[in-house]
Amino acid sequence: MNIYLKLVRILDRYIIRKFLTAFFFTVVLLVSVICVIDYTEKNDDFLRHGLSGHKIIFGYYVYVFPYFANMLSPITVFIAVVFVTAQLAVRTEIVAIMASGVSFRRLLVPYAVGAGLLGVLTFAVVGWVLPLGNKHRVQFERAYVKSPWRYEGRNVHIKIGPRHYVYMESYDNISNIGFHFALETVDGTVLRRRLTADAINWDSTRHAWHLSPQLIRTFRGLQDETLQTLPARDTTLNLFPKDFGSDYHLAETLTLPELNGLIRTKIERGASDTQTYQSDKYERYAYPFAIFILALIGVTLSARKARAGVGGQIALGFVLAFVFIFFVMFSRNLAQVGQLSPMLAAWVPSLIFSGIGLVLYRFVPK
Repeated sequence: MNIYLKLVRILDRYIIRKFLTAFFFTVVLLVSVICVIDYTEKNDDFLRHGLSGHKIIFGYYVYVFPYFANMLSPITVFIAVVFVTAQLAVRTEIVAIMASGVSFRRLLVPYAVGAGLLGVLTFAVVGWVLPLGNKHRVQFERAYVKSPWRYEGRNVHIKIGPRHYVYMESYDNISNIGFHFALETVDGTVLRRRLTADAINWDSTRHAWHLSPQLIRTFRGLQDETLQTLPARDTTLNLFPKDFGSDYHLAETLTLPELNGLIRTKIERGASDTQTYQSDKYERYAYPFAIFILALIGVTLSARKARAGVGGQIALGFVLAFVFIFFVMFSRNLAQVGQLSPMLAAWVPSLIFSGIGLVLYRFVPK
């Protein structure tokens, strides 16, 4: 019995080492190819701004590489598992392992351990580490790749407190000036007070808003209304220029606590794009589970020796991996347009592939 346990532990270390080695090799290979393609697409932008090679590599691609590596992690895990298991099957090592008394269920253990380690690492990275690098990546893209951001919203309504609402006809994010400003105080559905000003302008030195002369209308009933005029003055509001800033890949630049804070603010203000950020939040929780499920599917899919050999099984692995991506993108779009709850949209691909995994496990020879 002791010899059996020792052999099983050796087998576990052997499979985990090959699995993790194949995973990191696949990540480096695929992401390097993607970075080269990305560079050829953005090269004209780099030349137009006269960026040096050092600036491009250490100011951009050093952050792009982990971004793509994380994005492709479920696919690369799946491909790595298929590659390693298919090799074991072709060399009849799996037959020898199972002939020695190791069950197929026990064979899944080292894969589950390896996928679990990668899942925990992925959750920590995507929740707290990667957003720090994404801040630099997104800032670089805004400065050198994307067109200058201009806020184009019209007739903007924002809730800034339990009873207070802000209205602007338009806002210029370059000069930080809002036009035809109104601040309304509402009790339930009853308007109590309305302050209007022709313009509101952010003072970056005082960190306050400067209002042009204001007209204040106070309502105490249907027939009781008072008017008051005030000269130009500074005031503070639960409103900041960043609320009118670019939302380009904003969620990706936020750590999990920051993202939760933004979602709470969006809900309080009744923002229309709240579901986009909720989808990103729930996907961060679903990602590690997807890695785990895809790893086990990869084992059951490639454990049998196929006539097409390793190449055929790897090709099938690519197909299923991209089918998974399709489900992720499709469910994400449904969530963003409000046809599916963000939480359900994040977990649907993993749940579907969990069912596929159970079917494959049922029919795999044991």
